Amino acid sequence: MELKLTKPIVFFDLETTGINIANDRIVEISILKIFPNGTQESKTWLVNPEIEIPADATAVHGITNEKVVTEPTFKEIADVVNTMIADADLAGFNSNRFDIPLLAEEFLRVGIDFDMNNRKAIDVQVIFHKKEQRTLSAGYKFYCGKDLDDAHSAEADTKATYEILKAQLDKYEDIENSVDALSEFSTHGKRGDFAGFILFNDQDQEIFSFGKYKGRTVEEVLKENPGYNAWIQNADFPLYTKKVLREIKQRMVTPKKKMTDEEKLQALQQKFNLR
Repeated sequence: MELKLTKPIVFFDLETTGINIANDRIVEISILKIFPNGTQESKTWLVNPEIEIPADATAVHGITNEKVVTEPTFKEIADVVNTMIADADLAGFNSNRFDIPLLAEEFLRVGIDFDMNNRKAIDVQVIFHKKEQRTLSAGYKFYCGKDLDDAHSAEADTKATYEILKAQLDKYEDIENSVDALSEFSTHGKRGDFAGFILFNDQDQEIFSFGKYKGRTVEEVLKENPGYNAWIQNADFPLYTKKVLREIKQRMVTPKKKMTDEEKLQALQQKFNLR
């Protein structure tokens, strides 16, 4: 079953120097962009991470330091990658917990802003785990009846993920074929940041998920202890987490705009689905 799209969607996969979102770097990125009319655009880059690739990472994806030493750095390809994904929703395999957060770190590290405010994310692994509890290779075999050659090659994994999602739509009639529905189904819970240091409570307020302020709202903590934000900004937290905290702090000091009568009416119509 083909995806029902109202805007482009980018399937992507990263091979990296490790699994630490804040510190590890991309060594390969593959993008498969699907347009609403069904046309496709794809691109794969090897990337010089500018740090040593550990032997245990090379053992997984086969990319050595020698293989990427003459390849472009992420900074050199960042504008092209950003342009390719700028108008698109995102999808991947374990992408909500790893690929999207790490990609965001790379963008922020080179001075390119990144957020998910105007796009959806579909994590094919979450759909798979909710339904079957398998790995990517097993999932490819289960859904598509094929063996995944070149597993842990970014390009092979990206294409396999796209095929699996289409096969999942064929198999599960209770999953709606829309990006909004797939995004909601493939999300474990609502997070304020990618890494899960900031979550949302039942009142849709940002709360800390760790440390001595675990469970308390971010705004309450920042009012009580302004230095806590400064500590996080200077500690080894992901750049995106730091960005979210800066935005919350800025929101706290920015006067709220008074709604006009027309805006109040529009808000009421939206709340009660009036036309």
